[in-house]
Amino acid sequence: MPTPPPTPVSIATPATPAYARLTKALPALTVTELPPLTPLPSTDGWVTAADLAGNPAALDAFLAWDHEQVLRDNHRPGRPDVIAGFGLHRYAWPACLLFTAPWFLHRRVPRYPVTHVSYDRTRGPMALAVHPSSFACLPDDPAAALPGARPVPDEESLRAELRDAIAEHMEPLLTAFGPRMRRRGRALWGMMTDEIVEGIWYVAGLLGEHEKRRAERELDRLLPGTTKPYVGSPAFRMLAGPDGVTLPTRDRVSCCMYYTLAPDDTCATCPRTCDTDRIAKLTAVAAS
Repeated sequence: MPTPPPTPVSIATPATPAYARLTKALPALTVTELPPLTPLPSTDGWVTAADLAGNPAALDAFLAWDHEQVLRDNHRPGRPDVIAGFGLHRYAWPACLLFTAPWFLHRRVPRYPVTHVSYDRTRGPMALAVHPSSFACLPDDPAAALPGARPVPDEESLRAELRDAIAEHMEPLLTAFGPRMRRRGRALWGMMTDEIVEGIWYVAGLLGEHEKRRAERELDRLLPGTTKPYVGSPAFRMLAGPDGVTLPTRDRVSCCMYYTLAPDDTCATCPRTCDTDRIAKLTAVAAS
């Protein structure tokens, strides 16, 4: 087994407290903020977002990992478009948390173009390395006086900054992944709505029931269904379970296509899953 490269020296930024809390809640994800002159890691399992967006050979190698994983776990190959969808999801889910975690926890929105992010999923925990740049915040934030701060007047302006920051980062990646997934603009941006919602909703749940409910309210305001280029809304709702128990769910905008490998194994928020099956799945999870 290859020796992991040394962990780069990290710097502290206004996003650092959010990333520390994110990793404490979700140890499977780490974020390293690099000094400006430290190159982003790009070997030994690391791949830069810029290479995924602009280097077909790097994207081929990235998706080969997904192909091998699907073959190993399902004993059958996945369709190329399904593999590409898995690969995009496995990058976008943690990448969106780079933006949503500081916003949700501290009302700060960092900017990371694709040239500022590197990703490694080959050694177990998902690892992101970033070059911090500017960030948006509210005027009364103590960080508003720091270099790189861009105060905005109110919460809706900050939500607009968050939508723009994620779109800036993801658009080049959607351009690269989209043809391989056989999906176009609306389908891809619907998928991004799901990645944004499900990432921070899951993390908020790890922080406690109150935070999970707060995340639902915040996400409803962030993505009301009318904010282009995003498609769809969080669509949170409650189901009536056995013995009067209420079960939170949502209706995903997109389907991950896992049903092409295991037709009977759909997730509880999949648009293909009926409410009866959702209740059974959610009740089983609660019981466990």
